[in-house]
Amino acid sequence: MDLQRTLDGLVAAGADGGFQVAAYLRGRPLAEAYAGVPGPGTPIHSFSVGKGCTATLVHVLAERGLIAYEAPVARYWPEFAAHGKAGITVRHALTHTAGIPQLPRGLTRAELGDWDTMCGVVAGARPLWEPGSGSGYHGWTFGWVLGETVRRVTGLTPGQALRTYVAEPLGIADELYFGLPVSALPRVAPLAEAGWEAYLGGLPYGAPFTRLVAPNRGLWTTAALANSPAYLRADLPACGTVTARAAARMYAALLGEVDGVRLLSPDRVAEVAAVAVEGKDRMLLRRHAKGLGYFLGMPPMGGAGAAFGHHGSGGSIAFADRERGLSFALTRTHLVGPADTTAQLLADAVRAGAGA
Repeated sequence: MDLQRTLDGLVAAGADGGFQVAAYLRGRPLAEAYAGVPGPGTPIHSFSVGKGCTATLVHVLAERGLIAYEAPVARYWPEFAAHGKAGITVRHALTHTAGIPQLPRGLTRAELGDWDTMCGVVAGARPLWEPGSGSGYHGWTFGWVLGETVRRVTGLTPGQALRTYVAEPLGIADELYFGLPVSALPRVAPLAEAGWEAYLGGLPYGAPFTRLVAPNRGLWTTAALANSPAYLRADLPACGTVTARAAARMYAALLGEVDGVRLLSPDRVAEVAAVAVEGKDRMLLRRHAKGLGYFLGMPPMGGAGAAFGHHGSGGSIAFADRERGLSFALTRTHLVGPADTTAQLLADAVRAGAGA
């Protein structure tokens, strides 16, 4: 498959407003193509693709001895222990087993973007189940639990820490963000709805995602939210604004050296990419295998258990495939529903190229 021709054709056919695809093979660029956006350096808000960046940041800090997976979050953030959360560990947070995926029904977008407010909300939460007894996707709270832990151990905001420990060493400091600086806002490609918001609106009444994780439409991961400058500027480690080449480069540096930089040791990569929890997710109501902060073996990843990464609302994804030594990222400007197979198509094409 000619990757560039395929992207051009998808955009011309109206399948999407814009794409970026990038891949690395054994630490070297393998593929890069884009269509419908100004260039490969155009950041695109990719929602929970940012969770993979947060997990990577936590692991880099763990590698340096600053964070321990089995330590209670309250060791770093004492206020978090309130309301029965003293035993929740960093591992629980990474595996979505902490039991606190919920947000208050009346929460506003303005409050969502206020760090101190949201840390207060999370510290005041009560677990919905015994921590460690089940996994339920912590769509928003993942970011504050781990982000405030990062802030307490480094003295940096999560965005500053991501830049210092991950992005700058890899030369992608202007392409990998939680919250964007004002100067970067004009560079961001706007998003458009293409089925994702309709999918959320069509979930059954009382579905855990829209009842607990995002309990009002203002908190749904839609284009209207992502196109808000205030939202884009907020330091929200549950989400990320990235380029495909930056995300692919980050995952490549987990698998091995990229221009002399390797983020984690091989033993730690094996640990964080191993199955930590598996089964029906209490919020998503689908079966998933999860490592420490990453989803494992999703269809665009080739279904291989050795592949780990994170997808984002609307169809973006970034991952690493340990068996092939391959990293892949897709960012897109049209938010599509879960039935869309474009990520699978493009990732399969890149895998075929890697095999050749």
